[in-house]
Amino acid sequence: MTIALEIHIEELRRELKNADPAERRQIEAELDLAQAELAVAVAAEEGAIDAAPPF
Repeated sequence: MTIALEIHIEELRRELKNADPAERRQIEAELDLAQAELAVAVAAEEGAIDAAPPF
């Protein structure tokens, strides 16, 4: 899962370089979300957090 997220992040970074201002905001938001998802996935793999729901 983390490899797919890393690939997605790199694709978004490439898109960001050539984006017009309107697209730029959307791509930046997607990039922020993907980076957060990656951080959670890595933390879950390392056992730093419990990824299961609290109920």
